[in-house]
Amino acid sequence: MNKTIRRVSVFTLLLVLALLARATWVQFYDGQALANDTNNRRNAIETYSQPLGNIVVAGNSITGSTRTGGSSDLKYRRTYTNGKLYAAVTGYASQSYAPTQLEGIYQDLLNGTDSRLKTVMDTITDERAEPGNVITTIDPDVQKAAYRALGGNKGAAVAIDPKTGKILAVVSTPSYDPSSLTDANTAGTAWKKLNDDPDKPLTNRALRQPLPPGSTFKLVVAAAALEDGLYKNVDDRTVSPNPYTLPGTTTPLRNESASAPCENASIRVALQYSCNNVFGKMAVDLGQDKVRATAEKFGFNDEKQDVPVRAWASVYPKDMDRAQTGLSGIGQFDVTATPLQMAMVSAAIANGGKLVSPHMVSQITDSGGDVLKNYDDDTSTEEIVSSSTAEQLQSAMQTVIEQGTGTNARISGVTVGGKTGTAQHGENNSKTPYAWFTSFGKSNSSGKEVAVAVMVEQSDAARSEVSGNGLAAPVAKAMMEAALK
Repeated sequence: MNKTIRRVSVFTLLLVLALLARATWVQFYDGQALANDTNNRRNAIETYSQPLGNIVVAGNSITGSTRTGGSSDLKYRRTYTNGKLYAAVTGYASQSYAPTQLEGIYQDLLNGTDSRLKTVMDTITDERAEPGNVITTIDPDVQKAAYRALGGNKGAAVAIDPKTGKILAVVSTPSYDPSSLTDANTAGTAWKKLNDDPDKPLTNRALRQPLPPGSTFKLVVAAAALEDGLYKNVDDRTVSPNPYTLPGTTTPLRNESASAPCENASIRVALQYSCNNVFGKMAVDLGQDKVRATAEKFGFNDEKQDVPVRAWASVYPKDMDRAQTGLSGIGQFDVTATPLQMAMVSAAIANGGKLVSPHMVSQITDSGGDVLKNYDDDTSTEEIVSSSTAEQLQSAMQTVIEQGTGTNARISGVTVGGKTGTAQHGENNSKTPYAWFTSFGKSNSSGKEVAVAVMVEQSDAARSEVSGNGLAAPVAKAMMEAALK
C-alpha cells in the first residue's frame, strides 16, 4: 500500500471513529436532554396519545380529556369543568404551552410517566402506565362562595382549615377558562388575548401577587409586642401619641378617623379602630429585627412556600431606618403579602398559636384509586406564638367584628374575629387603595373552624367607599358561612 492510500485510509478511519463517538455521545448523553426538550414534538404526541389523569374536588373530576378529531397527531386534549371557577387551582395543560399550577406540578402523574405508576407488566413491555389522579382539599361550596362574592372585582381570596392546614378555596379574579389554551389550533390566539388583557387574568393573585397588606399586618406587630413583653396584655395602655411623628421626620402618622380614641390606646382598641399611630410607634419600639422575626414565623420571607404550588414570597424588608420601620408597622413601605400569607396569619391565631402547613392536595392516587402519597398525613405544625398570645389576639379580633371596623363579617351562631386593611397604592396614595380583610370563624354549634383572607385590588366602588369592611369583609363572610354551614 502506497503512502497516499495509507494516509487516506487512516483519515477515513478517523472520520468513522469520530462519527461513532458522536453517535455514542448523542445516544447516551444527549438523548435524555433531547427527549425532554420542549420543542420535541414527540413529547406532545406521546402525552396526548391517551386521556390524562384528573384533578378531583370533593369526589368529582373538574378536568377531563376529549378526542381532538380531524388529522391532528395529538389524539386528545384537556377539558375543564367550571374552568374559570377552578383556574387558580388547576392551572392548564396545553398542547402548545408548558402546564401550570397543579397541572404542571403533577404533570408526570397525570400523563402516566411517573415511575410510581408502573406495574410489573408496564416495566416488561416498556408501555406507559395508566395515569394517576390528584385529590384536592378544595371545598366547592367555599370556592363558589368566594368566586361569586368577588364578582367583577379584581382580587383574590384564600380559605384554610386552621386545624388541618387544608386549603378550602383559592380564587383569583378576573379568571380565565383553561380550556381556551388546550387546543393547539386555537391556543395561540387565546394566549395573546389573555396576555394582552390589562387585568392579567393569568396571574394567580391568591398565591403569586404580593401587595401591601395595610392594616391587616397590625396583627403581626401586635403578636410581636405581646411575645416580646413590650405589652403584657391586649388591654394594657400603650405609649402612643396621636398623631405620631415618624422618627427623624416631620411627617405625622395620622389615623383614618380623627375622632377615634387612638392616643395611648390599648392593642384591643387600636385594632378595633385600626390606629396607625399605635402600631407605627409599636414597630419602632420593637425594632425591625423583632418584627421581622415574628413575621418570618408566620411565613414572610419564605421563598420556598409550596402548597404544593410555589407561592410568591411575602416580604418584610431589611435595612430600614426608624421612619420606614414605623411605616412597616401599618403594612406599608415595602411590606407585601399574598392572600395566602394573611390567611396563614389568621389560621395560626385561630389555632392557638400553631400553624399547620397549608396544602391544597390531599392525596395522589394511581388509576385504580390506590394512594401513592397522602399529604394530609405529611403536614408539619409549628408554634408561631404562645397560646396566651393567640387567645388575646382572638379576643381583640372579635372586638373588631363586634364593635370595630369589621362589622360586615358578623355571622349569627359563629364566633368571628378579623382585621380590616386599606393599603395605600401609588405615589402619595394617588391610585385606588387595596382593600383587605383577614379573619377566622368558629361555629358555636359544630366547632368547625375556618380562616380566610380577601384582597380586592380594584373595584367599581368610588375611592371614598374603598375599605376592607366595605369590599373585602362581605366576601370573607360568604366564605366563612359556606365553610361552617
